[in-house]
Amino acid sequence: MHAQRLRHGLSLNELASRSEVSRSMISDIERGTKLPTVLVLARLATALGVTVSRLLGEEQPERVIMLRAAQQPAILDAAGWQRRILSPNLPGVEFEFIRTTVPPGVVIGAFAAHAPGSREYVAVEAGRLTVTLDGVYHTLDTGDALYYAGDCTHAFANPGDVECVYYTAMQVTINDHHAVLEDL
Repeated sequence: MHAQRLRHGLSLNELASRSEVSRSMISDIERGTKLPTVLVLARLATALGVTVSRLLGEEQPERVIMLRAAQQPAILDAAGWQRRILSPNLPGVEFEFIRTTVPPGVVIGAFAAHAPGSREYVAVEAGRLTVTLDGVYHTLDTGDALYYAGDCTHAFANPGDVECVYYTAMQVTINDHHAVLEDL
């Protein structure tokens, strides 16, 4: 993450302001003394205009990339839900394919809006999922899918009494705040 922050020309204070994550937490994460939650990682990635997988791993420029289950970054949240990143980091591409497993009754919480032009697709493999987009609720059952522009606040919850498994395909538009400021 430190390299991403420097690449964008951001100080700790600037990244803290953009991500709404404390300066001390960012410093601790960069030094490896604290492990961030999925929501904190998502806030930092959004503030940097990249995907969470870009923060977690190195680029893989090969034409064919196999990610065995053991190679897929999996993040387990304290609330019991798991996010597994199924896509590699490709040079110049901010795309994630994610499998999320949510226990019954668990609220994942809200993710910040991505840059304008970002897109997300959600498909429920099993169970029930509530997706809240800028305060509007959408309930999806097994087999249902939803597309939305990623430049809105989006939250997820499993209101059901069985585990929910869903997939997200996310394309994030690169929003280089530093370059925008230089152009002014």
